[in-house]
Amino acid sequence: MDAAFFMPIFKSLRKLIYRHFKIMKWQAVLALLLLYGVSSWLLLFLAGESNLINQDYLYWLVVTASTVGYGDLSPETALGKAIVAFYIIPFGLGMFALTVGKFAAFSAFQWRKGVMGLKELNLDDHIVVVGWNEHRTLPLLKLLKTEAKQNLNRDICLCVADEMENPLPGVIEFVRCISLNDESGLERAGLKEASTIIIDCTQDDQTLSAALNIYNLNPHAHIIAYFRDESLSKLLKQHCPTIECTPSVSTEMMVKSAMDPGSSILHHELLNATTGMTQYSVVVPESIPEMSVRDLYVPLKEQYSATLIAVDLDSDGRPEVNPALEQRVRAGCTVYYIAETRIKDFNWALISGH
Repeated sequence: MDAAFFMPIFKSLRKLIYRHFKIMKWQAVLALLLLYGVSSWLLLFLAGESNLINQDYLYWLVVTASTVGYGDLSPETALGKAIVAFYIIPFGLGMFALTVGKFAAFSAFQWRKGVMGLKELNLDDHIVVVGWNEHRTLPLLKLLKTEAKQNLNRDICLCVADEMENPLPGVIEFVRCISLNDESGLERAGLKEASTIIIDCTQDDQTLSAALNIYNLNPHAHIIAYFRDESLSKLLKQHCPTIECTPSVSTEMMVKSAMDPGSSILHHELLNATTGMTQYSVVVPESIPEMSVRDLYVPLKEQYSATLIAVDLDSDGRPEVNPALEQRVRAGCTVYYIAETRIKDFNWALISGH
């Protein structure tokens, strides 16, 4: 018989072994290891190998089965040598390969689950980006990561319903849902524990539907929703007043650039943390006494080369741009400023003069 006769048999045998290996549970692997260890001990006991079945038995079995074999312990009887040669080493090699292969397959599967967005994440106080836009979401994630490094270094999770893999593996977390209204999928992204949620879907109606559902799941988070149609943002604000709706400003930007050349470059720099001066914000601590905008404006410029541009006096998400110098700033107000980088350690005592 030539080799061609045995090839179909080998292929069928290989498929059979692979199929059983793939469905084999860890419990079965542990049971086989236990059976192998106990049966080897009993055979050596019957062969009279007392020097191998003492407290060093497990050490000897592992190094022998893996063919390392240091030689410090070995069978002495003829029967013991036969047992080691024809049972312990051959079956040990198989068990060793089975265990290592199973562990490698498990590790690869877990990594693959993360890339495919099928794992349940354990995150807290993180940023969740809901929705995928082919041309906008990837730059958004990269800018968010840059900003996050400057501010609390929060984790970022992308949650989508599209058939895709993690676009930035190792940089962001990733969860894929059946739909953006799938509560189990959103919970895998830790949506209820998120501090900031950005919703930017391909269509405005998807954004509206997702925003309503997400608001019910986590109304205390800072939720931002991007709309092209401003009427939908007004509709959402009626039902979810705390959601910050971000409209498209492309038309306004073109008009402003036409009337005041360079405006688009200016606005891009203020929004992009990777280029030039950028707009940031900080909340005035509770321990700081009331002061005027003038008291805050000058020290900011002198100490940090930063320029105050707006103050949210009522903490209602509606900052007053270019406030009067006599306007009073209290604890809890949000101060918006322009600086080269985010100011991480404000010396409020120096700024307030106290």
